[in-house]
Amino acid sequence: MDSKILLHTCCAPCSAAIIEWLLNNGIKPVLYYFNPNIYPWEEYLIRKSECTRYAQTVGVEVINGDYDHPAWLEEVKGLENEPERGRRCFNCFKMRLFASARLAQERGIRQFATTLASSRWKSLEQIAEAGHWAASRFEGTSFLEQNWRKGGLSERRRILLAENQFYNQTWCGCEFSQRPPKKEEI
Repeated sequence: MDSKILLHTCCAPCSAAIIEWLLNNGIKPVLYYFNPNIYPWEEYLIRKSECTRYAQTVGVEVINGDYDHPAWLEEVKGLENEPERGRRCFNCFKMRLFASARLAQERGIRQFATTLASSRWKSLEQIAEAGHWAASRFEGTSFLEQNWRKGGLSERRRILLAENQFYNQTWCGCEFSQRPPKKEEI
């Protein structure tokens, strides 16, 4: 693994343990917050703010991607009724990881990864396929396929979530995956 990596990040709860792990292993992440799937705008801002707040506490750079929700809607058009882990999610991953690979190449960072692979609600296979596909489009980049759910990172995620009092959402962010909260989440 390189000593520097571009880390596509979706939110502070999913990112904190991964950032900590990278730093503890001598890898300096550059965070890329690119999530045009998140809706509404206020939700996007809350998640971005929490991610930025944590990054600042650990001295990690954050690059903000463009918020172009209409372009994202066009990317998933016709897939609105797909289930979680369906084709809509795959197209969403491809869009965000393509942008990540492009930025990595522009910045001269050889490897990129994503915190999406920490969510139990996401398909690791889809994420890996989208990441490798994106890397194949930008010479000199490679996708770090990593299961961030293992090695104690899920437990560390819970600890950091409580310690930092992160805003913790109950859905991925897109309006098509939103579900009513369960009684224990209220």
